Amino acid sequence: MTRLPEKEVREAISDSISDGVFTVDEDWRITTFNRAAEEITGVPAEEAVGRPCCDVFRSSICESDCALKETLRTGRLIINKAVYIIDAHDRRVPISISTGILRDARGNVIGGVETFRDLSLVEELRKELHSRHSFVDIIGRSNAMRQLFDILPQVAESDSSVLIEGASGTGKELFAKAIHELSFRRDRRFVAVNCGALPDNLLESELFGYKAGAFTDARQDKPGRFAVAHGGTILLDEIGDMSPALQVRLLRALQEGTIEPLGAVEPVHVNVRVIAATNKRLDALVREGAFREDLYYRVNVVRLVLPALAERREDIPLLIGHFVAKYNRLRDKAVVGVSEDAMAVLMEHEFPGNVRELENIIEHAFVLCRGGLIEPRHLPAPLRGPAGAGTPTQWEGLTLEALEKIHIADALRRHHGNRKAAARELGINPSTLYRKMKSMDIDIPADTPRPRPEE
Repeated sequence: MTRLPEKEVREAISDSISDGVFTVDEDWRITTFNRAAEEITGVPAEEAVGRPCCDVFRSSICESDCALKETLRTGRLIINKAVYIIDAHDRRVPISISTGILRDARGNVIGGVETFRDLSLVEELRKELHSRHSFVDIIGRSNAMRQLFDILPQVAESDSSVLIEGASGTGKELFAKAIHELSFRRDRRFVAVNCGALPDNLLESELFGYKAGAFTDARQDKPGRFAVAHGGTILLDEIGDMSPALQVRLLRALQEGTIEPLGAVEPVHVNVRVIAATNKRLDALVREGAFREDLYYRVNVVRLVLPALAERREDIPLLIGHFVAKYNRLRDKAVVGVSEDAMAVLMEHEFPGNVRELENIIEHAFVLCRGGLIEPRHLPAPLRGPAGAGTPTQWEGLTLEALEKIHIADALRRHHGNRKAAARELGINPSTLYRKMKSMDIDIPADTPRPRPEE
């Protein structure tokens, strides 16, 4: 058997590897470029060899945060760092990179080596997962969100008034827009009014409009939001903050399908679907006498209650992926996701500001993170712990299994140990939950009947 020269053996081995591999000399010019590197970048080896590596890869980290330069400067190897490159066809390709140092026989540094793996398939799978768990721009795979997704088309078709209740930041306006987009009114206007942001006199003219001469400075007619939304949908956000006097006028508009602009002699007919939203319990306000009972029943034909983010923690990774993609587009960055340590911190946070707070956290991280993965140091200071502290020790080395254990225990706590309810929220069979509790050694609350394995 003919023995191949050592150089040809090395080249054959390099070309048989599915990961891209290239080497550089001390001047950062490419010295070798394997077949997988050609396929991923679209650049032939004969064009790549001899050129500066930054000209070939045009990576998100080439100019300011080159991984190979960092390795040669510090001696610290980098493993599976997620970045983007621009291929020969000007397409952005997600890759993970690992770096090493090249030395000669005497141990002297003569350059560097980098391997990289195409993550395009992973990116496509992530997009597919996102599409499966989104509904008219609303994202969620939790049982609570799936139940809302199931009824939303029927709610949209009905044309009845809808009351959406939920804490601030849970996405009430998103749901209102989804109802409008799924309804036969989708080709007409969707108009949102914040009833808690304006004093009574301004809110009244905003809702119903006014005629020229109705008051000082009213030089011309102004149509109200009801008139603007004619044929479409109006969202009365924070309706629980509306004064009793204005509630009377609103009730009349809903009952009769007419509005009376300030200074008008004749009422104006409007055809509008009304969606009301509030972060308060309107039934409690009715009992307290702060909200009219007849108006409550007029807007509460269909009632949707949106869960807080802390009640659907399994949606947090999906939402993070959505916001990372959004701010990559807006900020023209190449952030791939969040690290396990950062994910562990976010999964444990209570999110009093709900989805809006999570988006603000990711936007904050984008200010500090140049590319790759968002680390705990990129999160807002209150989430990082005391000033100067690194990753909290309780999260160091946390695995996906540990995250799952936290999530299951949290669901059991929210349902006071009711395993069937917890399993329903988690979207798994009770017997599956029981097996996971056994394998992960999750305590079963003493005040709850212990389930049988076959349940």
